[in-house]
Amino acid sequence: MTVLSRNHVTVSGRPQGPVVMLAHGFGCDQNMWRLVVPYLERDFTVVLFDHVGAGRSDLSAWSPERHSTLDGYTEDVLEICRELALGPVTFVGHSVSATMGVLAAAREPGAFSGLVLLAPSPCFIDDPAAGYRGGFSAEDIDELLESLEANYLGWAGAMAPVIMGNPERPELGEELTNSFCRTDPEIARVFARVTFLSDNRDDLARVAVPTLVAQCSRDAIAPPEVGAFVQSRIPGSRLVTLDATGHCPQLAAPQETAAAITGFVTALP
Repeated sequence: MTVLSRNHVTVSGRPQGPVVMLAHGFGCDQNMWRLVVPYLERDFTVVLFDHVGAGRSDLSAWSPERHSTLDGYTEDVLEICRELALGPVTFVGHSVSATMGVLAAAREPGAFSGLVLLAPSPCFIDDPAAGYRGGFSAEDIDELLESLEANYLGWAGAMAPVIMGNPERPELGEELTNSFCRTDPEIARVFARVTFLSDNRDDLARVAVPTLVAQCSRDAIAPPEVGAFVQSRIPGSRLVTLDATGHCPQLAAPQETAAAITGFVTALP
């Protein structure tokens, strides 16, 4: 097993173009980027991969020790970058992968030319004492995780449409439900805890590469206050609000998402 087969890494687009690396969120795989990729391939080398435990990754590589924290996933990302040896990449992280990008860039800033944090959340749980709104109370998250662990498939069917938003486009919620259901339930349980219980607010200030924070105008999972918080904590970062509903703009508004990524990458020094 190689690093590239472990994460089912694929490379496409314009050879010698700036490198854009797309990372999916919880319960998804690289297929979630398929509507964005054609726009990016015109100008960039595009790197796609599946997190271990997702999509067509090598499930034998999944380890409850390594992958019970974001650090394990972050090291996977850095290993892919080293193996490809394509030079600094712009890392586009969706949802929990945005935090992986933050951790990776803080650890090895030379590996990255920039970060695009798409619908990020460094902490999903509200912290009233600090004036932080993550979108969920601790009780909300406990209930969410208990429901997921008791009946993962039932949880997927109920939560996917909420996460996706766009009730007038039920096919989007159905796609996310199907994506969730393709994930091994045991791996999903561990990754859910990693996703919803991590608190990486203090790591944002460690980012020293150009960063674009791209949030959706209406998102039940990462409210606007979260995007504003992330932008305020990453020195020199910029915030853009996409005219998109839901937590997955790469499916709901792929052209706008691709345009935000393209504009940011082409403006990098």
